[in-house]
Amino acid sequence: MHNLSRRLLPSTSALAAFESVARLGSFSGAADELSLTQGAISRQISGLEEQLGILLFERSSKGVSLTEPGRAYAKAIGAALSQIRAASLQVMTKRHGDTLNLAMLPTFGTRWLLPRIPRFVAKHPEITLNFATRIGIFDFERDGIDFAIHIGQPDWPGAECTFLMDEMVAPVACPSFLAANPISAPADLLALPLLHMASRPGAWAQFFESQGVTGAPGEGMRFEQFANVAQACGAGLGVALMPLFLIEAELRSGELVQALSLQVRSPSSYYAVAPITKMEFRPVALFRAWLLEEVGRWRDEPYYA
Repeated sequence: MHNLSRRLLPSTSALAAFESVARLGSFSGAADELSLTQGAISRQISGLEEQLGILLFERSSKGVSLTEPGRAYAKAIGAALSQIRAASLQVMTKRHGDTLNLAMLPTFGTRWLLPRIPRFVAKHPEITLNFATRIGIFDFERDGIDFAIHIGQPDWPGAECTFLMDEMVAPVACPSFLAANPISAPADLLALPLLHMASRPGAWAQFFESQGVTGAPGEGMRFEQFANVAQACGAGLGVALMPLFLIEAELRSGELVQALSLQVRSPSSYYAVAPITKMEFRPVALFRAWLLEEVGRWRDEPYYA
C-alpha cells in the first residue's frame, strides 16, 4: 500500500515539467519556461512515465505529442497545479482569509465595475481583490473563484444568484453613418448592416419582435466583445444593439448616437453569483453588500433609464 501511495504522488517538479511540455508541445520550450536544461526536462518526464507505468508522450523526429492517457492526465494535472499555485500565493501574501477572487465580464468589468472599485477598497482595505475575466457559467471550485458577475438567467447550479440590474439596449451608430442612412422607424434597420455580439446571437431578432417588425435581420459582422462592437460602430461599419450604460463615454463624446430614441429590455439580466458554500465567507458577504449599494447609487444617477 505504501509503494502504491508513493506511485500516486509524483513530485511537483515532475508534474510541472509534464504540464509545461504538454502545454507547449516541446521539451525545449518547457526547458526555457522552467529555466532548466532540455536533458533535465527529459529525465523528469521519463521518471514520471516510469513511476506511473504509462507512456505520456509519443516521441518522433518532428517532436512530441501527448498519448491518449497523457491528454487525460494533462487536463487533470493542469487544474490541480493551478489550485496549488493559487493556494501558495495566498499563503505567501499572508492574506488567505481576506482575499476575494472575483470573475467579471470583460466590458462590464472595465466600464462599470472597475471605476467603482476604489470605493470598495477605501471601505474595506483589509480585503485583497483578485480579478479574472470569465464569460458564461464555469466551475467555481475548479477555477478558484469566490464570486462572479453574470449576464444571463439566474440558473447557476450550486450557486446563489442575486439580481443586480436589467440590461436595456438600443440601436446605435456613428453620426456619419446615420447621415448617410437616415432611420425613422425600427423597420428601416432591416435594410442596413447590423453588427452582432457572438454571446447574444438572438438579440436583433428579439429587438425586432419587440417592435412588431417582421423580417429576419441580416447576418452582418460578429464580434466577441462589446468594446470591439463599439469600435466598429465608430468606424461606420453599421448599427449595433448596445447597452447604453456600457458606452457612456462614446455617447457623451458624440462618437456614437442612438439611431432611434427607444430602449428595449434584453432577455438577459446582470446577477451577482457566489457558490452556496461561500455565502458566509466574509469577503463574499461584504463585496455582495457593497455591490448592491453601488447598483442603488447607479440607479439614482441622472442617466439611468
